[in-house]
Amino acid sequence: MPYTPILATLGYVFSPDRQRILMVHRNKKAHDHHLGKYNGLGGKLEPNEDVVAGFRRELQEEAGITPTQMELCGTISWPGFGKNGEDWFGFLFRVFAYSGELLSTNPEGDLLWVERDQLMNLNLWEGDRFFLPLVLNLDIHSFHGVMPYQQGRPLSWSYTQISREPEE
Repeated sequence: MPYTPILATLGYVFSPDRQRILMVHRNKKAHDHHLGKYNGLGGKLEPNEDVVAGFRRELQEEAGITPTQMELCGTISWPGFGKNGEDWFGFLFRVFAYSGELLSTNPEGDLLWVERDQLMNLNLWEGDRFFLPLVLNLDIHSFHGVMPYQQGRPLSWSYTQISREPEE
């Protein structure tokens, strides 16, 4: 059977000094599968939309900004992640510069700058604790992982890291 996950983007906006990360506190919708969690920004791709265009659209919708310096830092396959067990596949981005007027809130929740060293103290998805260190480590060029979920919990985590430097 072919793997047909929901395609999505997830991005982490760094402050100019790269010491803070923009997060959304999902605190607005009572029936939100993410209620109470802190997340990066992003969402589902639309038909006929490439991942960069989709991420730019999501950032504009959710934060009022347009990335001007960004990089794809990884992908993650999340079999069983959806609230009804749907499979998801995410393209993860780092954003280092943007234009536009940053919103303070959106329909899903409040937007907050969080100190990098405090990020792991937030109410995150359990699985985010596995891949966020890879996103935050700017020495890592990219990684590509898989994290199967069951009943809202990760079952395992594995990834392949791609280096910018040739392997010895």
